[in-house]
Amino acid sequence: MVQIDIGLGKSGRRAYGFDDVAIVPSRRTRDPEDVDLTWEIDAYRFDLPVMASAMDGVVSPDTAVKIGQLGGLACLNLEGLWTRYEDPDVVFNEIASLPPEKATLRMQELYLEPMKPELIGERIRQIKDAGVVACASVTPQRTKQFLPEILAAELDILVIQGTVVTAEHKSTQAEPLNLKEVVREIPIPVIVGGCASYEAALHLMRTGAAGVLVGVGPGHACTTRGVLGIGVPQATAIADVRAARMRHLDETGVYAHVIADGGMATGGDIAKAIVCGADAVMIGSPLAAAQEAPGQGYHWGMATFHPTLPRGARVQTTVRGTLEEILVGPARENDGRVNLMGGLRTSMATTGHLSIKEFQKAELMIAPALQTEGKSLQKAQAVGMGHS
Repeated sequence: MVQIDIGLGKSGRRAYGFDDVAIVPSRRTRDPEDVDLTWEIDAYRFDLPVMASAMDGVVSPDTAVKIGQLGGLACLNLEGLWTRYEDPDVVFNEIASLPPEKATLRMQELYLEPMKPELIGERIRQIKDAGVVACASVTPQRTKQFLPEILAAELDILVIQGTVVTAEHKSTQAEPLNLKEVVREIPIPVIVGGCASYEAALHLMRTGAAGVLVGVGPGHACTTRGVLGIGVPQATAIADVRAARMRHLDETGVYAHVIADGGMATGGDIAKAIVCGADAVMIGSPLAAAQEAPGQGYHWGMATFHPTLPRGARVQTTVRGTLEEILVGPARENDGRVNLMGGLRTSMATTGHLSIKEFQKAELMIAPALQTEGKSLQKAQAVGMGHS
């Protein structure tokens, strides 16, 4: 790979985000109604290749059920407000009312409320009782602590998630989680992440994980890239992890799913993530714009309330429609932020691909002018592709 000199003593690769690339049309087109968006992980099959992020302002037991009924999968944060408070609605109301200068400090205080193990099982069962697949996340630090409650509630899919998760965590302060040992012992499929490089992803796949989350800092509410200075633009990160998936498949015959996590606002962004190599996407901010979202137009990441080094912000979005409208339409806006799956379906049809696996083979081009070419009026008027 081409290395670019940063200075006499340091070089690095050029990396690309979604705005830097474009999907190239092919020699054929398809009828959008013929396109198959289904995605499978382990024994579970979904009509939409979408996971809702484990963000308190996005996923509640109720929204998890609704997303499941629409054909997607929602991930509930088991270390968030839903397992700290019997009735978190009062807390959500307060968070939505906080002025920006007080939001982070007050949220740190609200998240000091201890987690209640009995609420873990209760929230999982709320989702399962509605007849949809139940998915929930924990951090590596608390995986063993809450695993008995998780398994007793018969969770379907577990996500072990942090800002960066590796298969080889070293510590002189505490015994680290043996990710390979834990993943192989857990009797349900496990998704792990995040990661943003070939080597890290390959090691995570070798733990036996059913899927890996790709993304370090791209989320709209995340400040990791500023606070810590780390991250990889998503197009490059996904493509690198795609290569790790190919190697892992060659070595073991096991297909580990790649899930792009963060940085996507429109159907076009989701389409690019899949062409880069993702099997599905995890999104938060687009779903925070739903009328049903518990955050009432606000959302924040899992590290926003860290007691000593917050790496996220409470951000506000425009409420754009119902969960159904945002995911599958109809759209009444022209900027790609509503009917996300309709955008993906039409992108696949326009480039001649009938399935997610086929679409991963589409051609990409480096296209720095993609967002600006011929769009000066839209930008000046803040409409369409000029929408902020």
